[in-house]
Amino acid sequence: MSESLRIVVCGDEGTGKSSLITSLVKDVFVSGKIQPVLPPITIAAPENLTTTIVDTSALPQERNTLRKEIRRSNVICLVYSDHYTYERVSLFWLPFFRSLGVNLPVVLCANKSDLAPDVEAEEEMMPIMMEFKEIDSCIRASAKEKKNVVETFYLCQRAVTHPIAPLFDSKEQNLKPLAIAALQRIFFLCDKDQDGYLNDSEIYSFQMKCFNKPLTDQELEEIKKVIRKASPKAATEHGINEKGFIILNKFFAEKGRHETIWTILRAFHYTDSLSLEDNFLHPKFEVPPYSSAELSPIGYRYFFDLFLLFDKDNDGALNASELTALFAPTPGLPPSWDELNFPTSTVRSEAGHITLQGWLAQWSMTTFVDPKTTLAYLAYLGFESKEKGGTTAALKVTKPRRRRRRPGRVERTVVLCYVLGAAGSGKSCLLDAFLSRPFDSTYHPTIKARTAVNSVELQGGKQCYLILEELGEIEHAVLENEAKLNACDVICYTYDSSDPDSFAHIVELRNRYPQLDELPAVYAALKADLDKTMQRSEMQPDVYTRELGMTAPLHVSSTWSSISELFVTIADAALVPSTAYPKLEEEPIDRTNLYIAAGIAVAAVGTLYFMWKRGYP
Repeated sequence: MSESLRIVVCGDEGTGKSSLITSLVKDVFVSGKIQPVLPPITIAAPENLTTTIVDTSALPQERNTLRKEIRRSNVICLVYSDHYTYERVSLFWLPFFRSLGVNLPVVLCANKSDLAPDVEAEEEMMPIMMEFKEIDSCIRASAKEKKNVVETFYLCQRAVTHPIAPLFDSKEQNLKPLAIAALQRIFFLCDKDQDGYLNDSEIYSFQMKCFNKPLTDQELEEIKKVIRKASPKAATEHGINEKGFIILNKFFAEKGRHETIWTILRAFHYTDSLSLEDNFLHPKFEVPPYSSAELSPIGYRYFFDLFLLFDKDNDGALNASELTALFAPTPGLPPSWDELNFPTSTVRSEAGHITLQGWLAQWSMTTFVDPKTTLAYLAYLGFESKEKGGTTAALKVTKPRRRRRRPGRVERTVVLCYVLGAAGSGKSCLLDAFLSRPFDSTYHPTIKARTAVNSVELQGGKQCYLILEELGEIEHAVLENEAKLNACDVICYTYDSSDPDSFAHIVELRNRYPQLDELPAVYAALKADLDKTMQRSEMQPDVYTRELGMTAPLHVSSTWSSISELFVTIADAALVPSTAYPKLEEEPIDRTNLYIAAGIAVAAVGTLYFMWKRGYP
């Protein structure tokens, strides 16, 4: 919201524009002659909003100045005072504003109301309001009697700070679709138990969040009476349903209390255009080079609780309708999930529905690959934390892993593995086995890149999330991309142990892309349930890996339950990378710590000798 606004006061000559402004500023009615056009006046206003009021002339020779001031302003105060100037409102002034191409709210003020005290404001002004939607509000005022003078300019300020136009269609007498959608989302987020009603406790929490003051039982009962009057079933012993919540806000709009609606909307980070604030959806969150983003314990707990809340049938999985309900306050599934053909990318039940294990794995992968998507969806889903940083409290940044060849463990719980190998070597079946899918003997060549994510239990009971990615047709592009290789934690080289030509592809791949030696690797001989054959390669796989100083290929089959050992081996190689590098030549011993220790010792001896010399001349 802007910290300043300009009100331009327009209307025919003699309607009392300058008198209204003078009465506001001096708090007295000036009966003597006032200069034709007052200079701009700046006044202080609530909420640190500086307001400038600009007087104008309706004379034809001043029309260019009038156009200029209208275009510079945020709101128009249009003043009339008798039947003639009233007719000119719809015949000249409002069409004139439209001809300028400006989209400004208009506050219609009937000045000199002391001369016609019996006129009903609603009866007089409603026809114009129905015809011209740009009219935000109307008021009868009298500069002479100081009646509604302050209120007139307050309405002008309110038309900018709390505009009715985005919320309410005065012609249709209903809330606008975008406003209804925003309020429906707010209702959804406040319905903590997801039973379709805001119970008294949820309403009290809603009241404190939006207005920071408690709601008495009597006030709550009055609210329910207002809702029941419009729809008896919208407020029951269970609470207020979504229809009742919309009815209540429509009532606020009809009674001119749209500040109340805006207070609610802004408490939930909505802008004047009824979109969510960009800094709320996309807070500052940077991942340094060689680091990665992961869910924090708070983040895992949030997604865990969210899953349990929407698993209505308690079958340990989210079916299509439960997923639809969960993602109701969002734009839908994240686009990256659609690209991965979710939920086939993670663990599913026998019925094909995502399990809790798969749900947490999917969000772990999303956070690792694109933390901004996770942050945006945390905002959409209503994540709240008492810690600073808002949605960023649900994420954490890992320590950078610059020198992976050094002994030690990488402090990560999510790791990425590229699965490489010749066509038909069994990569797709490996990913299926990783997700506990049934073995399919039919060969389906992988064209589009495919990803699978699941949790792996390591020795000692610790758990990490492993992302396996089969690159398909983009393999060459990925292996030539330095950023993509830096993001990868480990390579899994696979070959078909029953195909004599399969291992040669790995040798060729490593020769073509020497940069692969900068990544830890694991070798896997797949289809071990079939007859093993000699490979048509200069060296057999066992000899080849021994020459590299690496562990021999692990012989596994996608049809064996023991294939889980391969996934543990891959995860270990990613987390303790120094154990999975090719040792092509004897690596120099790192004597840095030795030199530092020696330097400290020499300095200490020198200091003691110096002190001894000074003490004993």
